[in-house]
Amino acid sequence: MRENHILQVPRSKLLKKDVFGQTVLVETAAGPVICRDARAGSIPLRWLARRLLAREARALAVLDGLNGIPELHEVGTYSLTRQFLDGKPMQEAKPADLEYFHAAAKLLRQIHRRCIVHNDLAKEPNFIVALDGRPAIIDFQLSWFAPRRGRLFRILAREDVRHLLKHKRTYCPAHLTKREKLILQNPSLLARLWMTTGKPVYLFVTRRLMGWKDREGAGDRL
Repeated sequence: MRENHILQVPRSKLLKKDVFGQTVLVETAAGPVICRDARAGSIPLRWLARRLLAREARALAVLDGLNGIPELHEVGTYSLTRQFLDGKPMQEAKPADLEYFHAAAKLLRQIHRRCIVHNDLAKEPNFIVALDGRPAIIDFQLSWFAPRRGRLFRILAREDVRHLLKHKRTYCPAHLTKREKLILQNPSLLARLWMTTGKPVYLFVTRRLMGWKDREGAGDRL
C-alpha cells in the first residue's frame, strides 16, 4: 500500500522561472498539467505577474471548448493550472504543410469571434504542432478580451493574422496568396510604432536585464 501511495504522488518539472514567476509541468493521476505560480517571481513585479495571469485565465475561460486551446482547470489569485497540450513548438516542428496553416487561420478566426486577441503570436513557441499535426495556440498572458470589438480590436486582430502569415512565409512560402503578401507588406501604424519605439525597450529589458534569449521558452511552453 505504501508503494502505491508513493507512485501516486504528483511529480513536477520546472520549465521556466523568471521575474514573473515560474511555470511547472506537473504529472498527476489524471495526466500532465501546466501550473503557473506568480508568487515565485520578483516581489516588486508581483502585481504585474498577477495581471498577466488574470488575462490568461480570462482568455482561456472565454475560449473554453475550442479545439487547440488549453482547457483552464483552476485559477487562484496568484496561480493558474491549465491543460498540457502534447506536441512540439513551431520552431521545432517546422510545419511545411499548407493544411496546418489553413487550420491555424481557422482557429485564429474562432478566437477573434469570441472577442479575444492574442497579442503575442510573433513568438513561434506560442504555436504548437500537436501530435496529430493540428495547430494549437498557447500563452494568453498578453491577450485582450474586447466584447465590443472596436477599431483597436480589429487592428490588433489583423496583427495576429499578420504574425501567423510571417510564420507561413518562413515555413510554407510557396503557398502565400497575393492578399496574404499584401497584408505582410502593410503592417499597421501601431505595429510600426512598436518596432521603432517599444520593441527596442522591450528587447533591452528582456534580454539585457532579465536574461531572456531569442525564442525564450521554446521548449517549455506546451
